[in-house]
Amino acid sequence: MTTPFLRVTGLAKRYVPAAPPVFENVSFDIEQGEFVCIIGHSGCGKSTILNVLAGLETATDGHVFMNNREVSGPSLERGVVFQSHALMPWLTVLGNVAFAVKSRFGDWDRERVNAHARRFIAMVGLAGAEHKKPSELSGGMKQRVGIARAFSIEPKMLLLDEPFGALDALTRGVIQDELLKICADTRQTVFMITHDVDEAILLADRIMLMSTGPQARIAEVVVNPLPKSRTRGGMHHEPEFYPLRNHLVDFLVHRSSSLN
Repeated sequence: MTTPFLRVTGLAKRYVPAAPPVFENVSFDIEQGEFVCIIGHSGCGKSTILNVLAGLETATDGHVFMNNREVSGPSLERGVVFQSHALMPWLTVLGNVAFAVKSRFGDWDRERVNAHARRFIAMVGLAGAEHKKPSELSGGMKQRVGIARAFSIEPKMLLLDEPFGALDALTRGVIQDELLKICADTRQTVFMITHDVDEAILLADRIMLMSTGPQARIAEVVVNPLPKSRTRGGMHHEPEFYPLRNHLVDFLVHRSSSLN
């Protein structure tokens, strides 16, 4: 039996010693190349779990192992994209991505760094916008820069915290399609937080459902039965789509708060 790429065991987080934990007994595995989404109501600890995976926050209990090594702090092996783009406003699109590339590949010369950065800028559909500053970009373009930056360091795992939540529906759909293509090309391992059921169905191989906090836990893990070739425009025609969607919505509306 092979060891999973990512293994999370007995994770819990308590901010106040005497208070109940926000979540507890969270355990799951993610295989290399797998796209996993986690869904749950606000306050159940989803972002805290992602921050622990990223090494940005410490769990009260439990362990996270990636490639058989315990996660104990931030690392360029894990790329993170948050809902806010967090671009450096004084740098251009190319400068923002190149800064990340240089931090990952410190022995590369400027020409190689820029060529690598341009490849990922083009991959998210921003070729031609390399010399624009963040103030000249729309919200969707800024998020694309953040995604390009995360992919450019070639992380072993990508962590996405509601990266499209602030975008309009059309822009969100376009970037979802871009993300699907990039993940298919790179076999990227992804852990993503979303509140959007349709987004989870489109992107994820598996969907983890969290009960409400405090003492939240992963109540159920659903394997996506739709074909890997699904598209945003066509997945609604798959016979498994509406039963799966109804199951997820029913959990969020009726069952998530009854499991504590």
